[in-house]
Amino acid sequence: MALQALQSSGVAFRKILSHFPEELSLAFAYGSGVYRQVGPSSDQKNAMLDFVFTVDDPIAWHSKNLNKNWNHYSFLKVLGPKFITAVQNNYGAGVYYNPLITCDGRLIKYGVISTSILIEDLLNWNNLYIAGRLQKPVKIIAMNENVALRSALDNNLKSAVTTAFLMLPESFSEEDLFTEIAGLSYSGDFRMVIGEDKTKVLNIVKPNIAHFRELYDSTLQENPQVVYKAQQGRLEIDKSPEGQFTQLMTLPKTLQQQINHIMDPPGKNRDVEETLLQVAHDPDCGEVVRQGMKKTVIYSSLKLHKMWKGWLRKTS
Repeated sequence: MALQALQSSGVAFRKILSHFPEELSLAFAYGSGVYRQVGPSSDQKNAMLDFVFTVDDPIAWHSKNLNKNWNHYSFLKVLGPKFITAVQNNYGAGVYYNPLITCDGRLIKYGVISTSILIEDLLNWNNLYIAGRLQKPVKIIAMNENVALRSALDNNLKSAVTTAFLMLPESFSEEDLFTEIAGLSYSGDFRMVIGEDKTKVLNIVKPNIAHFRELYDSTLQENPQVVYKAQQGRLEIDKSPEGQFTQLMTLPKTLQQQINHIMDPPGKNRDVEETLLQVAHDPDCGEVVRQGMKKTVIYSSLKLHKMWKGWLRKTS
């Protein structure tokens, strides 16, 4: 799996990780503090470090973390690890964040997600929040031998490539592909319209083409529907209705359902496969997929916005 190639041997990341309970199925760092970006987020040295910790037993992990890092938590700490885990699993995107923490002289924020919820998101794109983070280069700090998790991580990359293929023309560049992939988790995210830098996706991709190439190389080499000319940085894909139908049938379940909602007339109640066959023959297939992505992302982005507003009010 290509993600393993991006494992960090950095002492700084391991030192930060040593401040937390060890029972992690996956830990990774991401964002402008890890990979260089152009634009407003280009000050890598002083940027906040973002982490995600994946745990098999969130109640046990939060219990240990409360003992080690009581001051990291908001007022919810007084309600205990079971309540914190209930908030984590049932609000936002299944992630509990502790923001604005100083650790080893660096400002960090870290999110905690259960392994089972992450696997579901990687496979089905229920929220495409952490799954979306993992479609871009990240620094893997720790990963155990969970076969289901490793398989889901690999599947998430394949789904990102397939979705991007459906929205791209027959021939395109690596940068075109990676820009589409990096933009998937921002599709329909109101933050890209209100408040955040609208060139964010390009700012992520342009300085990190080599990292995207490393992450997706094996996925592209193994895909039978693409001719990948790596030395020229060009790709060609099958845009026939048959090829597009094959791709549509492998999309994550949530995206397939959103496409079905867009295309299925009221009262007809066609099954998803019938709808996807129609979309495969539609000249606007790529636009239908793009609209499905927007609907997939917008709901979770609104939920997260409400969660963060509540957190900031309670911790300010």
